[in-house]
Amino acid sequence: MPTIVSHAFVALAAGAAAGRTRVPPRLWLAGAAAAVVPDLDVVAFALGIDYADAFGHRGASHSLAFAGVLGLLGALTHRGLRATPWRAGLWIFACTASHALLDAFTNGGLGVALAWPWSDVRMFAPWRPIQVSPIGAGFFSARGWAVLRSELVWIWLPTLLLASGATALRGRRRNAAAR
Repeated sequence: MPTIVSHAFVALAAGAAAGRTRVPPRLWLAGAAAAVVPDLDVVAFALGIDYADAFGHRGASHSLAFAGVLGLLGALTHRGLRATPWRAGLWIFACTASHALLDAFTNGGLGVALAWPWSDVRMFAPWRPIQVSPIGAGFFSARGWAVLRSELVWIWLPTLLLASGATALRGRRRNAAAR
C-alpha cells in the first residue's frame, strides 16, 4: 500500500485540479479522509483476522462496493459538504476508490478485493511500480524511505503535474472568457 499521506494527497490534488467552484474545500477534506479510510482495516490484525480474510487488510474496505457505500454517505451529508448530492457522492466514491486503485499498483501484499462481495479474488494492476509501504513502526526504516522515494516518483510528481496543468488550463479559460 502507498502511505496514507499519498492517498490523501491524491484526493487533495484532484480537488485543487477541479477547482473550488466544482469541489468546495469541505468536500476536498472529506475526499482526503475518504481516501484514507480503507486502511482502517489494519485494525483486523489486532482482532486476529487474517490478512487474506475478506475483512482482512485490502479486503472488503478496498472494494468498489465499500467506495459506493461511502459515496452514498457523502451524498446523504451533501449539505454539510456544501455540494449537491450527486457531486458529493461521486467525489467521495472516486476518492475512496482511488485508494484501492493505488494499492493495486504496489509491488507487495496480496492484491485488493475490488469486486468484493461478489468475489474474494485479490487483484493487482498489470504494472506495479510503487513500493509497498511497511505497516506500523517499520515505516521509520530504510525501507520506509525507499517507499517515500517511490511515491515521490510514481504518485506525487505525476499528480502535481496533472493538478498544475488542470489549474493552468482553468486559468487560461477564465482569462479568455474575461476578454
